[in-house]
Amino acid sequence: MYAGHYVEQHPDRPAFIMASTGEEVTHAELEARANRLAHALRDHGLGPGDHYSIFMENNDRYLEACAAGERSGLYYTCINSYLTAEEVAYIVDNSDSQVLITSPAKREVALAAASDCPKLTAILVVDEPGDSGDERVRDFVEATSPFPDTPIADEQLGTPMLYSSGTTGRPKGIARPLPVQPPGEMMPLFQFLTGLWHYREDMIYLSPAPLYHSAPQAAVNLTIRIGGTVIIMERFDPIEYLRLVEQYQVTHTQLVPTMFSRMLKMPEEERTRFDLSSLEIAVHAAAPCPVQVKEQMIEWWGPIIHEYYGATEGLGFTACNSEEWLAHKGSVGKVMLGDLHILDDEMNELPMGQPGTIWFKTATPFEYHNDPGKTAESTSPDGTMTTVGDVGYVDEDNFLYLTDRKTFMIISGGVNIYPQETEDLLITHPKIADAAVIGVPNEDLGEEVKAIVQTMPDVEPGDDLTDELLAFCREHLSRQKVPRSIDYRDELPRLPTGKLYKRKLRDEYWGEGTQKIV
Repeated sequence: MYAGHYVEQHPDRPAFIMASTGEEVTHAELEARANRLAHALRDHGLGPGDHYSIFMENNDRYLEACAAGERSGLYYTCINSYLTAEEVAYIVDNSDSQVLITSPAKREVALAAASDCPKLTAILVVDEPGDSGDERVRDFVEATSPFPDTPIADEQLGTPMLYSSGTTGRPKGIARPLPVQPPGEMMPLFQFLTGLWHYREDMIYLSPAPLYHSAPQAAVNLTIRIGGTVIIMERFDPIEYLRLVEQYQVTHTQLVPTMFSRMLKMPEEERTRFDLSSLEIAVHAAAPCPVQVKEQMIEWWGPIIHEYYGATEGLGFTACNSEEWLAHKGSVGKVMLGDLHILDDEMNELPMGQPGTIWFKTATPFEYHNDPGKTAESTSPDGTMTTVGDVGYVDEDNFLYLTDRKTFMIISGGVNIYPQETEDLLITHPKIADAAVIGVPNEDLGEEVKAIVQTMPDVEPGDDLTDELLAFCREHLSRQKVPRSIDYRDELPRLPTGKLYKRKLRDEYWGEGTQKIV
């Protein structure tokens, strides 16, 4: 989020606009704010390679909190704003953060977490610090306003050190080595993404997702760097999203498949009344998109939709546009970065079309912060490849198809079952708003397949609906993939990034903290 020469060329161009209020912050204003915070962090003793954390909802101070680290050689960790105090404390302490930036909305959770974070020496609360009794707490503006709005003397490129979502276990920090270079020079991966996503100077980017997540982080960062304008939604609402595209003539955006699904299930007269003709690129990622959902979106939005798959760790990268996807339905794109291999548990190459663990020859070096064991576990014996446990296969044209996560695999009577296909089917049923499929204990088979679903608002769950859904599954799936039972929930624990929080669901049936060995 370093604007560089665009601050001088277009100082009054909005760097970002808050969607709910229309508040605009220009590139010049964002630059001044970020510089003050960078000076404050230096004054607090943070030098290149040190860490601080950000725990806030999407708000008008989020981008400067990131931009300060980007220009001062620091690692900044953006924390999921929905986490509990215990979960926040783990990430703040594990990341070795010395400063925590938070907001009034997250203040109570942040202060509860801070009591278990002895490495923290300052807690900056934007807008209203309140009376906490903790001498580390300071008002964000008061702490930064005494400092100049010019760059620090020793500017150096910094980078986010984000944590995995924790859907399968403890979140893990992904640390990339920081090159000693000016902040105006991007890392090679981000240079690649700028070209791949067709970013340009006067673009308007609509960000509907939480800013703590890796994909919005990259997209917003690159928009600011190229001199564009970001429209920041505080939270996603399908009608509001479509209205904003029309209002601001949005050219670029990035979504997750659940957002597609929510828009498609709106009444057609509502979702088609907005002018979306300004859209040039709509990228989606974070979770695989059901084939039927993707087909309907392409029919509605046309060839602007691009899909990509790139693990948070930056192990590799795949991408495809609408035309390529239609020729390879179900894929997440053609391999673009790194050298991809599909291997079995003994690290043997599998034949084309056969699912196995996805390994990449490392596109960008990384390690799991403070976890050499996890780093070693995710690295091949010869040190040349890495994995995050995704399972998939490639076709003859080198397009990658994700089957599931290895940790989500169900082993029932010795048969390996990947639940993603069943989830993708259930979500297309007109009476279902969301669906998760997991393995639950079965004395005879070890595990059995269970579906947990959220119905549409006007649909009552019950035996008749269960029979209808099971018949629907039997019509489209092989026998072993059909759920043996269906449970109903008012809402599934899905993260705003689109990922199912399956660990929470599994804990209900297996007991909290259990880990299935696969």
